[in-house]
Amino acid sequence: MDDAPLRPHVDEQLPAPAEDEFRKLVEPHRTELHAHCYRMLGSVHDAEDALQETMVRAWRGLARFEGRSSVRAWLYRIATNVCLTALEQRPKRALPIDLSPAAAAGEPPGDPVEGVRWLGPYPDRRLGLPSGFAGPEARYELRESVELAFVAALQHLPATQRAALIVRDVLGFSAREAAELLGTTTAAVNSALQHARDNVRSRIPERSQQATLRDLGDRRVDGLVRSFTEAMRRGDVDAVVGLLAEDAVWSMPPLPQWYRGHAAIAEFLAGGPFTQRWQHIRATANGQPAVGSYLWDREQGRFRAFALDVLTVRGGAIAGVTAFLDAPVFAEFGLPETVES
Repeated sequence: MDDAPLRPHVDEQLPAPAEDEFRKLVEPHRTELHAHCYRMLGSVHDAEDALQETMVRAWRGLARFEGRSSVRAWLYRIATNVCLTALEQRPKRALPIDLSPAAAAGEPPGDPVEGVRWLGPYPDRRLGLPSGFAGPEARYELRESVELAFVAALQHLPATQRAALIVRDVLGFSAREAAELLGTTTAAVNSALQHARDNVRSRIPERSQQATLRDLGDRRVDGLVRSFTEAMRRGDVDAVVGLLAEDAVWSMPPLPQWYRGHAAIAEFLAGGPFTQRWQHIRATANGQPAVGSYLWDREQGRFRAFALDVLTVRGGAIAGVTAFLDAPVFAEFGLPETVES
């Protein structure tokens, strides 16, 4: 994310504090606010827009901030309201698995779907998202709360339930604080929270990626990712399939089709990706291992950015590959646009 000015526009009629003082006040919260906006909106680009709008509103409202809540709570109230307004104007974001059944073996991936707002990946390490819990009342670790499965589950919640769950179970605010932050009653927060918890619990795996990756350890995770990239580079269908769980899922937003199981994935790889040459660069997204995949471009004589593959791990196998076919997103992860042969 660009280090954009914290004061893109100023209301001249309001008293304006020195910009360096304002920056000192809000800068410690900038990273976590960006992650909050991503959880709410499901897109890094939308999160950046929401964060900038939050900073504008905070600047304009600073003279009226009376310190009755912490600066952190005040900023989260502004950011949440910005996101809730955005959600009123936009449909929820989705992954291919949300829209249709798995494709049959041999069925081509199809063309991009128009009109669908796709969930996007999140460059957590680049933005410095810390490990652990945000507060004593939080139920989810900060890195758990940006995992693909969790953020995808949030998209199925009504906006107010989404906000209540994030504020309480991710950010760790008390019920009273959450009610003040959301401008409602404690009873309303608790009701929304209960519905949200039930919905999310039914959509996410029992074990988070963070727990799974810790159990495996860095060496085994690195080995799994290395084996995956080497097999992909060789175009070795059997080797790739051998790294997958039997019920593994492979999807490629914005393409609608997705594949489940060894047979369907093997036929897809053999008939599509493995008819071409690839290179890969290791990355991290959504608190999960990821790979930047580069497709050989004969005209340029080099490999060009094609897909960011976010890997979901279960046990010692890959349970999911979500290949985001969005080359512009590579810059968010510090990945180059092209790779030499």
